[in-house]
Amino acid sequence: MYEGNYIRLRLFCGDIRQLPDETISQVEGGVPVSLKVIERSRHTTLLMITYLFEDEERRPDLKVQIYHDSRQADVVSRNCRITGRDIRLWEKQFDNVLLCRWRLNRFLYKWLGYLEHQGHSFKVDK
Repeated sequence: MYEGNYIRLRLFCGDIRQLPDETISQVEGGVPVSLKVIERSRHTTLLMITYLFEDEERRPDLKVQIYHDSRQADVVSRNCRITGRDIRLWEKQFDNVLLCRWRLNRFLYKWLGYLEHQGHSFKVDK
């Protein structure tokens, strides 16, 4: 799953290391999508990807950690989106946390495919 997310993000963004700090993808008839680079280091990049709805509500607000050396991408958002509560390892059973993270990463994989199908792209050389 993590490798699949990395591949889709590369197709969606091109060279992730070359992304501007913040960019918006707009397609005709679609909701704008914002991509913001939160942190950059030699081996990782932390992104925030979200829709920009007219009412200024931002969802799904996914934080995605990109691991360049292992070519993986992992959703690291604290909010589970299933229960609406923050994930706290000391409050939940380990299986529930793994299930939640799996669902978030599966959602990212499907969402990136949907955005690509709509024509969204963050490639610098559009």
